[in-house]
Amino acid sequence: MAMSTVLVHAEDTFASRVRDVLGVFKLRIGVMIMITALAGLAVTPGASLSVTQWLVLAGSVFLSSASAGAFNQYYEYDSDRLMARTRTRAFVTGKLAHTPMWLWIICALLAGSVVATWTVINAMSALFVFLGAFFYAVVYTVWLKRRTWLNIVVGGLAGSFAVLAGAAAIDPIPGPLPLLLALTLFLWTPPHFWSLAIANQSDYAAAAVPMLPVVVGPQRAAVVVFASTIALVTASLLPAWFGAGPVYIAGAAVGGIYFLYKAWRLARAPNRTTALGSFFASLVQLAVLLAAASIDGVIR
Repeated sequence: MAMSTVLVHAEDTFASRVRDVLGVFKLRIGVMIMITALAGLAVTPGASLSVTQWLVLAGSVFLSSASAGAFNQYYEYDSDRLMARTRTRAFVTGKLAHTPMWLWIICALLAGSVVATWTVINAMSALFVFLGAFFYAVVYTVWLKRRTWLNIVVGGLAGSFAVLAGAAAIDPIPGPLPLLLALTLFLWTPPHFWSLAIANQSDYAAAAVPMLPVVVGPQRAAVVVFASTIALVTASLLPAWFGAGPVYIAGAAVGGIYFLYKAWRLARAPNRTTALGSFFASLVQLAVLLAAASIDGVIR
């Protein structure tokens, strides 16, 4: 009986450690970025990739995003303890040691992703894989996050580079459809993240992070979210004039209208509930848009 208890405890401890390690890499974001790259691939006309190239692209974008996510947690572990949303992260609680070994792991993941993409696909796609991780880890996390409310605006280029990495796998010089999808991803990030920032304004204020709601207040920030969502939805519909099919147009319209409605409710009554509603609507809009873009690209 005692031996079985020890084994169960050991299994629980191992499972907990695995969850802590995986949590450092922000794998859900990595999956989203990977899907974004595959959508960029789908909307780009040209010869299909081989199975090996397809897997390398997906894996490289996923792992480069994971490396950037891990660096974000490694770099911000001290300030993360000041925010309720992040104070249970493994580096903050000490479940994982905050040692230089993590920097080696992060650099190895990013370098491996870039080299694999360059070797199996092409140099331009590899460049975009690198830039996506660099903009999130260095430009956003290190250079801008604590200096300006524009942090997430510029940091949003990380998602755009994922689209371009997928497109460049087929054509090193992306055409109008992938460029417009990259623009849409760029415009998606601010209203998405500012909605979350309104919901967690006190956290960002406590950590002295100048997110837009902290700088201008939740009411003005909510109006900016709504205006940004209008710009996003407008951009997402532009591919209709550049060859996008009915599946894409329907997805962009349905997801966009839903996000607009939730952002409008946030602008009318800024509070945690409406802010989270807008935040989750942004995720729905992106999921519908990427699914529609991928399906449209495959059947077109």
